[in-house]
Amino acid sequence: MADYSYLMSGITSVATDSSALVSSSRYLNDPRVRDWVATHMLRRNGPDVPTPSDSIQLVQILREVQDLDHINALLAAERRQNPAFDQWFREGFVSTFQVDDLAHYAPDTVGGLFHAQLVDKNMQIDIVPPFEPQSDFEYFQLRAGQTHDFEHLLGGGGFDFIGELVPYYMRLANLFVHLSPELAGELSAFSILGSSRIITRAVLHYPQTWLVTLDALERGATVGRHSEPIYMMRYEDVFDLPLDAAREKLGIRRVREADTATASAQWR
Repeated sequence: MADYSYLMSGITSVATDSSALVSSSRYLNDPRVRDWVATHMLRRNGPDVPTPSDSIQLVQILREVQDLDHINALLAAERRQNPAFDQWFREGFVSTFQVDDLAHYAPDTVGGLFHAQLVDKNMQIDIVPPFEPQSDFEYFQLRAGQTHDFEHLLGGGGFDFIGELVPYYMRLANLFVHLSPELAGELSAFSILGSSRIITRAVLHYPQTWLVTLDALERGATVGRHSEPIYMMRYEDVFDLPLDAAREKLGIRRVREADTATASAQWR
């Protein structure tokens, strides 16, 4: 047999009195996270488990696994040194528009295009039911849910499974550009796990879609690296503008659109 001792050197057994699996990672320690990762990184797609259900399960798990007090402390520290970030929280803007409120916008505007998506695909405005945020982190999450579909639209990500990688990687890059690394990491736990399930499934089960998948990742990361803080953008202010004008006003840059619907259809 091949001798891999060089590559395996340095491994140390750590003694413990624990009767259960324990590590220095809160994510590895939690059996729900381990099960989610094993299941959704490795499974094929199927109608018995619709893909949107993957992400809401992950959200619910992370609420209990992450240290929310620590995240709120990091947010408070960022607010003290970032006046624009602090002002965003002070304003606390929350969307209240409904589908019918978008009906009067011209077809080529942000409002008109989003209205068409909602009607044609029978989508709901609120990915997560509205709630009254009780902390900075809860407000951050609320706005992330309210703006997600606009990040698809303005970032050039199709409203399909592979297209999800565009807004995922917009945020994964953008948060680290504009916020402290520790805070960006805590705010990105959902995105890195949620996006990775798409990447691993493409390679393991749908390799014919891999180059389209990789391109979506790269397009999202490029937009995130070069754009203003995406997480603070108020898309509701540009409903009346065409996409290019809205992107310019908001500071969304380096958008390159591509078809992901054709490849996503092969995942069903």
